[in-house]
Amino acid sequence: MKIRSEIDVEVVALELYELEVTAPRDDFELEVKRATQAARSDNVGSTDRARLLFRRFGTDPTRQRPSSEALLRRLKKGEALPRINSLVDVANALSVQLQVPVGLYDLGKVKGDELVLRLGRPGESYEGIGKELVNVAGRICVADAEGACGNPSADSARTMITTSTEEAAWIYFLPVTEEDIDRTAELIAVFGRGLMRMAATA
Repeated sequence: MKIRSEIDVEVVALELYELEVTAPRDDFELEVKRATQAARSDNVGSTDRARLLFRRFGTDPTRQRPSSEALLRRLKKGEALPRINSLVDVANALSVQLQVPVGLYDLGKVKGDELVLRLGRPGESYEGIGKELVNVAGRICVADAEGACGNPSADSARTMITTSTEEAAWIYFLPVTEEDIDRTAELIAVFGRGLMRMAATA
């Protein structure tokens, strides 16, 4: 799977394989507590980077929030970190701590041989996960051969991660450090029971 960008964004794209995604795991609770404590003590990355990314492409980040900031606000209000499955839980925990939006895409459901970062076309939208239609017209989105399937605020139902997912693309929508990438690989190995490599980019 290749990741190609048609817009001037710097992302970190990872390819996950040999995954064994399960229902939320009890032994992930320590990571949940770590993320929750970091959020409530303001020991997380700055929200400014994601907000700036949105503004660069004409999106008001106070109306359409980066997913990382939406998670942070949820935790600060005293709500729990959503528990979805063993892989999505890892993405949410890292996203809130780094304050970098994460996109996850089941490669078994992606159409074609590449994911493209581009601006949404006029009228373009997709069915969100547990949401109504997500409008991406003029906004940063990730698309496959069938159309848009994600953005830094919400992924799509069509390519979402489930316990049947065996291969996935993981996109950090902002640069992260080598240490962050190593930590991502470690958590994927333990809780996603899978392997990780840098995705081919163009």
